Amino acid sequence: MPQVASNYNPPLFFRNGHLATIYHGIVRTVNGVVQKRERIHLSDGDFLDLDWSDAHQSTHKLVVLLHGLEGDGQRPYITGSAKILNSNGYDACAVNFRGCSGEPNKMYRSYHSGATEDLVEVIDHILNTKDYQEIYLKGFSLGGNLLLKYLGEGNPVPKEMKGAVAVSVPCSLHSSCQQLLSPKNVLYAQRFKKNLLFKLRQKQQLFPELISDSDIKKIKTLKDFDDVYTSKAHQFKDALDYYEKCSSLQFLPNIAVPSLIINAKDDSFLGPECYPFEEVGQNPNLFLETPNYGGHVGFWGRKNITYTEKQALNFFESI
Repeated sequence: MPQVASNYNPPLFFRNGHLATIYHGIVRTVNGVVQKRERIHLSDGDFLDLDWSDAHQSTHKLVVLLHGLEGDGQRPYITGSAKILNSNGYDACAVNFRGCSGEPNKMYRSYHSGATEDLVEVIDHILNTKDYQEIYLKGFSLGGNLLLKYLGEGNPVPKEMKGAVAVSVPCSLHSSCQQLLSPKNVLYAQRFKKNLLFKLRQKQQLFPELISDSDIKKIKTLKDFDDVYTSKAHQFKDALDYYEKCSSLQFLPNIAVPSLIINAKDDSFLGPECYPFEEVGQNPNLFLETPNYGGHVGFWGRKNITYTEKQALNFFESI
């Protein structure tokens, strides 16, 4: 499909991509969402925690929400999404990736941008234990890349899967990594690295034979983290091999359910390869909206409802 025209035009303050990103990442709060936690056990002996919130009326529709790097099911972009969905007849299931629910996961491995095997198990669990006739996916950043890869890499997508929305997606992980390593993003990169190193030291306590102090000292950048830990823990040769194999860009031509990608042009995390104009033009199931503003998972909106929260609801309702 052709590119979707965007009419997003926020107030002047939020036309700065960094301010939009920081406001929604640090300042924004969302109240009124009641979540119930369910722990599911994975086939490899690990676990995932799912945070459920119910629609205000009985429903057979569900949206599975996938957070970004070092996020969780309580981030405002997740609870904000759940709130508007619950108010409009959708249950919401917020997936906390391995190690992201407040408790370290059991295995040496963790989560990453291409760990679709975990999403497969979540979807299978939902189908086996619930009675939903319509299931949708909504993911942010890393979670957006994950859901697009899941839909396009050849997994047995169930008939109940009706559509997806992916927001601020690093469709090319290498391109995004290059942006995060640039001076304009140094504060974001430092914050991500600090959180990731904290978790890596927890891993070291559980698996001292696999992670040494010298390994941790090698990590100066986010790419170093992927070279030292992500690639080794998940059977990739190195960071570049991980980026190449897990980038959703290569899987977009195969997506067979309606899927909307919303990537702001002022998103400092995304390089040129993260805007898949060619791939969208060749697949009638893909839609791409590239607003001038929005930052990374920003998109300020009135009444504390972001532009992408409204767009996702409208897209699901239109399918």
